[in-house]
Amino acid sequence: MSILIALLVLVIIIVIPCVKIVPQSKAYVIERLGSYYKTWKNGLQFKIPFIDRISNIVTLKEIVKDFDPQPVITKDNVTMQIDTVVYFQITDPKLYTYGVEQPISAIENLTATTLRNIIGELELDETLTSRDVINTKMRSILDEATDPWGIKVTRVEVKNILPPKDIQEAMEKQMRAERERREKILQAEGEKKSSILIAEGEKESAILRAEADKESRIKRAEGEAEALLKMKQAEADGIKMLKDAKADESVLRLKSYETLSKLSSGEATKIIIPAELSSIASFGTVLSETMKKDK
Repeated sequence: MSILIALLVLVIIIVIPCVKIVPQSKAYVIERLGSYYKTWKNGLQFKIPFIDRISNIVTLKEIVKDFDPQPVITKDNVTMQIDTVVYFQITDPKLYTYGVEQPISAIENLTATTLRNIIGELELDETLTSRDVINTKMRSILDEATDPWGIKVTRVEVKNILPPKDIQEAMEKQMRAERERREKILQAEGEKKSSILIAEGEKESAILRAEADKESRIKRAEGEAEALLKMKQAEADGIKMLKDAKADESVLRLKSYETLSKLSSGEATKIIIPAELSSIASFGTVLSETMKKDK
């Protein structure tokens, strides 16, 4: 009885480790008698004791590797440090297990050599402004090279580009000078626009003043002309009233006196008066005869 119990315990000890539950994100590479047998997917799996063995457990998730900075030399002989980030996924666990020794190390070395080849064809300025080109070329080359290893390179990113210190200082000075140049240009453009606006304002103000002065003179001239016209009209109306009233010689003599009075109050420096007062009466008589003839 004890022997049976011992055998049962032994069987349990041997069998239980041979039962495996493979998770969704894993794949198990199984060898039978030292040769590749099959790849276990997710689910309940069983291996034969002492014959089958798990050669490798592979993750099927996307893997991200941030590799250390690598020294590279540009086409114009500038040495700089560049570090990259590689995104890849294991698509074939069998090839990943048997294709290359230490696949991660192999990808790192392949990334370094590929990066040196690409940067060696670019000058410093192109290297600093061509990250997308570098990323695309590296992804294409790495993806093709890692196919036999069961690896799919999905993305490559240049993380940092570190030129030598003296070149960094020169670039900073250049950028500072460029910023100052742009600032001076903007300031000059602002002053120019301000001067133009001031000049336009002064021009418009002068035009408005001239137009206002012109309109004032026109209004003043129109007023003087209208006043003169009314005065002449009043004189004509007065003469017409005298004619209509059939003014006698005494009225005409009185109007003559009024005319002389106006002449004496004017700005003339000399006033000519007839030698005898009877001449004034004669002047009135002449005026009366003239008015009669007009009738």
